[in-house]
Amino acid sequence: MSYRIFTDATSDLPATFAEQLQVSVLPMGFTMEEKEYFYIPGRSDMPIETFYEKMRAGVSAITAQVNAFTFIEAFEPVLKSGEDVLYIGFSSKLSGTVQSAFSAAEELSAKYPDRKIFVIDSCSASLGEGLLVYYAARKRDLSVEALAKWVEDNKLRFVHWFTVDDLVYLKRGGRISGATAAIATILNIKPVMHVDNEGYLVAAEKVQGRKKSLRALFDRMEKTVDTGATDTVFIGHCAAAADAEYVAGLVREKYPAMTVHVDDIGTSVGAHSGPGTVALFFVGSER
Repeated sequence: MSYRIFTDATSDLPATFAEQLQVSVLPMGFTMEEKEYFYIPGRSDMPIETFYEKMRAGVSAITAQVNAFTFIEAFEPVLKSGEDVLYIGFSSKLSGTVQSAFSAAEELSAKYPDRKIFVIDSCSASLGEGLLVYYAARKRDLSVEALAKWVEDNKLRFVHWFTVDDLVYLKRGGRISGATAAIATILNIKPVMHVDNEGYLVAAEKVQGRKKSLRALFDRMEKTVDTGATDTVFIGHCAAAADAEYVAGLVREKYPAMTVHVDDIGTSVGAHSGPGTVALFFVGSER
């Protein structure tokens, strides 16, 4: 039986890849200046450049999860046509979106008992989630059951390393205290963070200076990258293209056989990490 692969816009899966691999991407909402917008990579209601310009000007964004009704609207026509569904979603530790998908799947399974619906918590975020979807979608020769099992078995090998340039955005979101942000700013301290095995975004180390924090992403990659499994690396950024290209250059120089794709981090993660965020994603032996 044929099946359809879904993900959400938090995956930041580039539109060209989504089209080539026939992946359906569900929009994520956000509110800015009391107006609601929807974000899908490559076709957001608000250009991503405008989004980060507004954040730099002091405007905050409130993000919203995908609700069960949206999942039902997306999944039901596929099930009705005789296809199955595989949805790979944003970490449940960072959003309630996956829980909405489970609720929708339960309702639709009762209505379409002959169809299969697989909902997977990727324990991933941004282009780390996108990289998992990208690798999975290239295995369409597998049955939906086999592909769902592959995703579950391999999702914790998709490694995320982040750094931010300005801690004011983490402070606004309540992820660090005002005192911590102030001291770190004075000392030019930059956090290096990752997404752990449970799907939480956690701090791993603090380094002094922007260039060192960017280099730290690559240093972390060198320690755990599985060169036999990684043929494509994703690098994401929030209005920090030059810094992302610096990291890309380090990867390309050390691992010339790998394809390195640099793209935007979207609104769901960018609203919390802020302009200046740079992230590196690859397949590793562990997170």
